Amino acid sequence: MNPSGLERLIEALRCLPGIGPKSAQRLAYHLMQHDRPGAARLGEAIGHALQAIRHCQRCNTFTELEICERCASPRRDASLLCVVETPVDMNMMEQTLAYQGLYYVLMGKISPLDGVGARQLALDRLLARATDGVVREVILATNFTNEGEATAHYITAMLKARGVGVTRIARGVPVGGELEFVDSGTLAQALRERRNLESS
Repeated sequence: MNPSGLERLIEALRCLPGIGPKSAQRLAYHLMQHDRPGAARLGEAIGHALQAIRHCQRCNTFTELEICERCASPRRDASLLCVVETPVDMNMMEQTLAYQGLYYVLMGKISPLDGVGARQLALDRLLARATDGVVREVILATNFTNEGEATAHYITAMLKARGVGVTRIARGVPVGGELEFVDSGTLAQALRERRNLESS
């Protein structure tokens, strides 16, 4: 017996992160009972996105163009290449207003338990990008999880073997943070990554 339209909608909504069976059911009933125009807009937007959005040929992020606007901008420093796990991470880096280089988005991280290795991340594309003769420094901004660290370690070894300069963003106490509320692992890392203070 084929599932009903409502059952199919509930099951489809469950593909979203953090949405379990009950949340999916609530969303489906809300859309059908209270916001059918919203449901139509949602369906249309998803359909359009699936057809129009692709990966940027240079940085691998989502775009509707062959080369995204950021990669095409002459104002960016092409000698700096920041490697992040996801487009969301790239947006967070942009919000700092502290980085004006270019990016490469991995669209994941090395995670053997999930069957994701270097081949699944297409690291050969990153290697080609980092060794294009323009990039002077690759900044690794993967997350500080076990998988993110493993990914950073693998990329570092891969790029250093080709003579590419590689740096890693630092970890430490958040701006405005009080030591009393910082976890011991973060505090220990901040201590290890301490730096000299320059006199004014």
